[in-house]
Amino acid sequence: MQQDDHDGFREFVAARMASLRNLAYVTCGDWYAAEDAVANTLAKLYPRWGRLERPDLYAQTMVFRAAIDETRRPWWRRERPAGDVLPDVAQADPAESTDERLRVRGALMTVPPRQRAVLFLRYFQG
Repeated sequence: MQQDDHDGFREFVAARMASLRNLAYVTCGDWYAAEDAVANTLAKLYPRWGRLERPDLYAQTMVFRAAIDETRRPWWRRERPAGDVLPDVAQADPAESTDERLRVRGALMTVPPRQRAVLFLRYFQG
């Protein structure tokens, strides 16, 4: 890989990491599985970097599929961390915002992964 391609890949990762991680989380519902999906995607994307016309779309598709694959793994059905039901960030009035956040998160988790991805793309990607 040329130095320019390497630098371009670094810039791409810096610019798109949060978006890819959010897409993976909305798809699979678990931050750890989302991190794994993004890491696996970037590892597969790196060798192909110089040959892609639309790396952003390619990466989104790969992350989406990797996140779905993460939910199909056997350990996913057995293990559910307790941290998934807690809010990520403290709010000014925790009683009201936490209840609402948990209701929304619970409702989102009942939606199939592909529909969750559509909701994510609509509300977080514009």
